[in-house]
Formats: sequence, C-alpha cells, structure tokens
Amino acid sequence: MLDLQSSDFLSLEEIKEKAPSIFTTQGSKDTSDKYTHIPTDTVIRDLELLGWGVVDVKEVKARQENTKGYQKHLVVLRNDDVVITDSSGDTVYPQILLTNSHDGKNSFKFQAGLFRMICENGLVIADESFEDYSIRHMGYNFESLQSLIKEMVSNLNVTVDAMNKMKSKELQMEQQFGFAKKLLDIRIEGTDNTYDDRAVMEVLKPQRKEDEGLNLWAVFNRVQENIIEGNFNYITAKGKVRQARVIKNFKQDMDINKKMFTTALELV
Repeated sequence: MLDLQSSDFLSLEEIKEKAPSIFTTQGSKDTSDKYTHIPTDTVIRDLELLGWGVVDVKEVKARQENTKGYQKHLVVLRNDDVVITDSSGDTVYPQILLTNSHDGKNSFKFQAGLFRMICENGLVIADESFEDYSIRHMGYNFESLQSLIKEMVSNLNVTVDAMNKMKSKELQMEQQFGFAKKLLDIRIEGTDNTYDDRAVMEVLKPQRKEDEGLNLWAVFNRVQENIIEGNFNYITAKGKVRQARVIKNFKQDMDINKKMFTTALELV
C-alpha cells in the first residue's frame, strides 16, 4: 500500500535503506547506447531544491539476481507550501509520485497524487493533465525538471475544480450503491472472484465520523480507502468467502487508484 499519509520527510539514509535501487550508479547491461544513466537520487536532490521532500519510497522485488538494483521504484514527494484548503476545513496536500528504473525500460515518470488530512487517505489522480509528464534518460538537466514541476503545479487548478464538482454532487443511496459496485469491479478485475451486496455495504462504511457525507467526494474517499485496505469480503470461484487483502504492490495500487478516480470523475 502506498504510504501517502506520511508527514515526515525521509533522509537520504532512510531512503537508501527502504529502496537501495534509487542510488544505483550505473544502468544495467541491457540498456542501449543512447541510454544516459541518471541515478534517481540525483532527481530527488534536485526536487528538494524546488521544495519537494520525500515522504515514502518503494521498490519492486527483484525476481532475478541480475535485475537487483535496476528494478522499478517509486518516490512519493510533498511540498508543505503547496496545499489546498476549502471553506469546510478539508485540507489536501498535492503530491508527486515519481517512478523510474535503471534497466532502460522506464523513463522518469511523474504522476500527481493527493493526501487528504481529514481521513489520512491517499489518492492517485487520473486526469489527462497529469498523464504524460516524463523525462527520458538522455539530456536530463535541472532546468527541464524545474519546468516540468512548475507545469504540474500550475495544473492543480484542474484538480481543485474536479474536487469541487465532486463535493457539490450529492448521491442517493441507490447511486452510492451503484458507484461502489463499479469500484469493486475494478478491484476484482482479472480474477475469478465475485462479491455480494454485503461487500458493497462494507466498502461504503465510513471509518471515522469526519469521513461521513453524501457528496461524491466523501463517498469516493471512503470507498477507495476500504477497497485499498481490503475492508470487505469477496467470494472465490469455489464459493468460499474470504477477507480481501491490503494492496501492497505499489504498481497495482497506483493502477487501481487511477481507474477509480477516473470512474468518479465520470459522474461529474
């Protein structure tokens, strides 16, 4: 599970302990002649100069010894000076989710995330304004990174607009039920698992008083949290009822998050 709720910035030592591949000093032998190796920690240091600190890191488990140190990794960054607060006191911190690998298969990719203080819930934004931010492993420089980050921040008004529209849309119980089913379908997609109406009610259940509400923003946040945390039961192909597991794979987490956010936006 993505630790989007962390509020403390990690030191370089803490980052290295959690995801050593970030500090790999050369590309794998499979990279092409056009590949220019840029250690991810170089980008992290540059982002710190722009006010963005690291709150979490993860790396994919290397399946083979020759891929160790080159595997895909994730860096979650936050800038305490970039914050969204509405009239109700709902405070949201935009985040940058940086992914990269050192095997030549991935460029530096930047995606936008949101951390909601009220429910300590992390979201990954799926919006065309945040889809194609990337820097290839050739010709990297601080100026290009600075320009990219400025553009991402300037597009936050798109996110604020989406949040406001979601908050202004009230959902009747029947609509909430149908919406929750769509998000559960995303979670079990590609499996033989199914679910019943009890699972739908489980993911609609707020985990705290502050997360109650009938508007789409509140409903989406609690359903998203319950689905990612595994707070529901599903039915296997053999008819057995099982408790869903917390999603720990960051690639799966980000993919499901984005699909759920897209589904929510479709309602507004």
